[in-house]
Amino acid sequence: MRKCIEEQLRIGEVDIEDIQLDMRSRDEIPKILYGLIEIYKNEEMREKIFAILKEVIPSHISQITGRPGISFWQIFVLGNIRLTCNIDYDKLQELANQHQSIRQMLGHSIFDDKQYPLQTLKDNLMLFTPDILDRINKVVVEFGRQVAGADKDEEIHAKCDSFPVPTNVHFPTDISLLFDALRKIITLIMELNSCFNISGWRQGKYLLRKLKRLYRLAQKIKHSTSKDEKKRKKRRKLIKEIYSTYLELAAVLVERAKVTLNNSNSADPLALSSVIIIEHFIKHAERQIDQITRRVLEDEKIPHSEKVFSIFEEHTEWLSKGKAGVPQVLGLNVCVITDQYGFILEHLVMQKETDSGIAVKIIRNAIAKFPNITSCSFDKGFHSPQNQIDLVKILNKVYLPQKGRLSEARKEVEYSDDFIDACKKHSSIEASIACLINHGLDICPDHGIFGFKRYVGLAMVSRNIHHIGHIIQQRKLRKLQKEEKKKRKASLKLQKAA
Repeated sequence: MRKCIEEQLRIGEVDIEDIQLDMRSRDEIPKILYGLIEIYKNEEMREKIFAILKEVIPSHISQITGRPGISFWQIFVLGNIRLTCNIDYDKLQELANQHQSIRQMLGHSIFDDKQYPLQTLKDNLMLFTPDILDRINKVVVEFGRQVAGADKDEEIHAKCDSFPVPTNVHFPTDISLLFDALRKIITLIMELNSCFNISGWRQGKYLLRKLKRLYRLAQKIKHSTSKDEKKRKKRRKLIKEIYSTYLELAAVLVERAKVTLNNSNSADPLALSSVIIIEHFIKHAERQIDQITRRVLEDEKIPHSEKVFSIFEEHTEWLSKGKAGVPQVLGLNVCVITDQYGFILEHLVMQKETDSGIAVKIIRNAIAKFPNITSCSFDKGFHSPQNQIDLVKILNKVYLPQKGRLSEARKEVEYSDDFIDACKKHSSIEASIACLINHGLDICPDHGIFGFKRYVGLAMVSRNIHHIGHIIQQRKLRKLQKEEKKKRKASLKLQKAA
């Protein structure tokens, strides 16, 4: 049976509230541990979070029978450390097994030699869902605002902005995407061949090498920059010949794969699941063959809406934020709302959505959780005439600059002291975004759109706990510095008296 936490202390074990950390450390680990300790010390907050964490176990799995597994508190601690330190599972395993302070936080004594296997960490941290993390974040923010000194009924002055989170993909070209699809088709069919005696693919490795040679030729050849038209024409002809050879082999392999799947009669569930995956990659290959044929052989421009930027992370979008030195990002935009204390109140993963398209939706979501939101500042990217109307209906004050030339009435609004002051303070949200990027959201390593949303949700929770820890650490440090100052003054008085 899984437990929230092992309440009975064992010999050599330190109570979480009594864990000693370095107050002067500037590393992220003491800060996140300070935040976790503060949450654990508050019984009300701890019980709220534990009540939500119990839902990470799927309903069809019994929590009474079977092995106990790691506790909910340990899952929570490890998940936050992974995002705060921006590390992979291998580094997380090393910290969980060797780092003294982290092991104390996980509830291990100095005599406890329990080790965390790599697969155990992966399986348990993947139990989080975006909904569970969203609810935990609400509890953490409410507690964090109390720690920061906010009154329960204090008005919240929010800020809203978006930023791109890259997915873990290589730069896409149509020929590389075709190669990826065919590579997966061949390797998966070879696995079926070895496990279920599917014939016809003995030369799979040879075909893969042949395909890769043609792909490299197509990848390396470039259009001629010569001023001689004959040379340019000759190079265009050579390019089409190389691409045609590559496409011919690709088409043959796709047809062979289809025939193989049609002739396979295995009823084994593993074989059937592999067949579904292979069929999925076949569709990707057929699309890429069609697009390469149209682009290279027929000189047609492929519409952006038809393009796919990864066959493994299909939710990946081509993002152009217009930032200096960053012409494009392959990933998804994430919109966040922060309060005046720097806590992240709400976030939204944007799929084929624009800032102006989600402005009203994210504000409504945030107000549903935090009704004290009375004002919010935005940048110009969130402007639309309809947004200006709709946001005024749900907020007391809206600081949303208008694009283009301003009317006299609009100038009075945007040149007012209140509006200018709000726009100046709006830049503080960039600090929160920078912290999110530094602590996990520089790239999303998790797979699929569900994994992306889970990873982003956990980043929001860990960032807010990290912020709580920073506040606590600074208070303790200031108190320590005052005590040291008093001791120095007392020492000087004794020296003068002597």
